[in-house]
Amino acid sequence: MKLQPNRLIWSLTAAAALLACGSAAAAWPEKTITIVVPTSAGGANDAMARTIGQALGVALKQSVIVENKAGANGAIASEYVKRAAPDGYTLMLGYIATHAMNPALQKLRYDPVADFEPVAMVGSSATLMVAGPKVKANNAKELVAQLKAGKEPGNYASAGNGTAPHFAAEMFKLSTGVDMLHVPYKGSAPAVNDTVAGQTQVMFPSLFTAMSFVKNGQLKALGVAGAKRSELLPNVPTLAEQGIEGVDVSQWYAFFAPARTPAPVVEQLNATLNKILADKTVIKRLVEHGAEVETMTVPQMRSFMANEQVKWKKVVQAAGLKAD
Repeated sequence: MKLQPNRLIWSLTAAAALLACGSAAAAWPEKTITIVVPTSAGGANDAMARTIGQALGVALKQSVIVENKAGANGAIASEYVKRAAPDGYTLMLGYIATHAMNPALQKLRYDPVADFEPVAMVGSSATLMVAGPKVKANNAKELVAQLKAGKEPGNYASAGNGTAPHFAAEMFKLSTGVDMLHVPYKGSAPAVNDTVAGQTQVMFPSLFTAMSFVKNGQLKALGVAGAKRSELLPNVPTLAEQGIEGVDVSQWYAFFAPARTPAPVVEQLNATLNKILADKTVIKRLVEHGAEVETMTVPQMRSFMANEQVKWKKVVQAAGLKAD
């Protein structure tokens, strides 16, 4: 069959593009890789990125740097990575808020599925239900009883609309039928500080955020909002163990690349990161930051992300949540 001139030009152009893509993927990595973190330095997300980034640099024999772009509940970092060149040199250590919760709650300038390539799952961190020292309840079951009897003030702090602490509290309200006023803050730190001071009564922070406050007695751990107890706080029962079902808000963390990043690069990153996450030293450091390691293949990540979109949209609809 004889090709028409314009079809021949298209075929040659497509072939050249495929060859260039294959060549670029085969040569990758040739320069510094940047891991964008959607939170400020010092948090769980940042600590994980630096631990994994150091090991990634050794494995790939290339420099890896961590760049913090905090703000707007992760939207600033997400938009930045969305616009980055899809060449495997810009990654994002996203988490449940950036790619599931916040997008379910409001319209953003990025699509968590269409604008990103899922690269590798890191794992998840338990969500704790905590209360300030002035709250009389010592566990979640007692708090529910006291709230229903009008013996406790009903408000809760969150790190902002669309964050894991916000969604966890709303799921708790749906499950128990209690009413608590939402007091959103600009980040976890001020929310925790006000809960410690008694300005707000309850919060659902990550294990990493709450751990030191629980251990020094400034906050009381009322329960784990997850499927199982945390290894770091084995004496704290889950909410399900206390008869409160359906409040599972394990805060997961995962690597993403801009959409259209070459598949061979994504696969190489997935294999390398999964190998790193099997290292005992890396696992130990991540556990210290409240994370339980869980790896996935790229297809498994795609399926997981699809389920997350459905799950949190249902929560938004059931709770009647709206962005402020």
